[in-house]
Amino acid sequence: MTKSWSRRVLLTAAFGALALSDRSRAAGIYPSKRITYVVPYPPGATNDNSARIIARKLSDKLGQPIIIENKAGAGGTIGAEYVAKSAPDGYTLLNTSSGNLSTAPQLVRVGFDPFNDLVPAGFVGASRSVIAVHPSVRATTLPELIAHARANPGKLNFGSAGNGTAGHIAGEYLKLRSGIDMVHVPYRGSAAAANDLIAGLIQIVIDPITAPYIRAGNARGLAFYGIESSDDLPGVPTIAEAGFPDWELSSFFFTSAPAGVPPDVIDTLNKALREIAVEPETVKALQGLGLEPRPLGPDAVARLLRTEYEVNRRVIVAAKIKPDN
Repeated sequence: MTKSWSRRVLLTAAFGALALSDRSRAAGIYPSKRITYVVPYPPGATNDNSARIIARKLSDKLGQPIIIENKAGAGGTIGAEYVAKSAPDGYTLLNTSSGNLSTAPQLVRVGFDPFNDLVPAGFVGASRSVIAVHPSVRATTLPELIAHARANPGKLNFGSAGNGTAGHIAGEYLKLRSGIDMVHVPYRGSAAAANDLIAGLIQIVIDPITAPYIRAGNARGLAFYGIESSDDLPGVPTIAEAGFPDWELSSFFFTSAPAGVPPDVIDTLNKALREIAVEPETVKALQGLGLEPRPLGPDAVARLLRTEYEVNRRVIVAAKIKPDN
């Protein structure tokens, strides 16, 4: 082999190594491809609507497309399990309603552990849940609803997004706290429950999705909880003002990833989500859904989830709610 040919071989090998090194470094930069953001409920409800806002903003921050994939059913646990079992690389995320990790796994048979198989990446927003009734219900305040329910045991139906969801637990908690008897009607998502509320097929829904129907006059809001004020629902009191100052329930949304995702990927996601949480445009959009964004880190979100899990566990035990088989 001549010296010139030998130099060409060496140079070719060197350039090839440099190119491979560049590709390797590029492959290590997150994100370098499309991200799937899983919504564990049907389209049209608060989880889905908030996910679309967050996905657009995250895409702008991270410079990669983010697609929404709805995987509904079993109180939000089908979508949660799908993400929990996905590759831990940060390219499959979950728009988590806290109830589908803090409540549903206590009532629905699942193939994942909500604390060990998923990790929080960042907060989306505290959720304003509104106790809403159909206009035909003879109650303009929460105490009046309770009195009406006591006078008509078992005749009022409350709908929720499904067994083990936040709305289900809220209805059972209200029953426990006030000594009333209502019948739970589970739906496949809160949008379906709200539609039947408006149609008068059920009388009560406790969910963030009820707010626009209240504003439109198609439902009556009796109280809200989860956030401290609600300018877009004038005349609707807080749960404390309505007679329950020690109401324990909360509800919130956050972004989860499969356990095992590298810490630097979680850091990247959390940094983006914290920035999004204080952008005026995002704040306004989420508030329109009844959510209050907060720039929280993963550890803070995990603590909130642990607290909610314990509160919901006590409700499940006290109300003798039976798991689905």
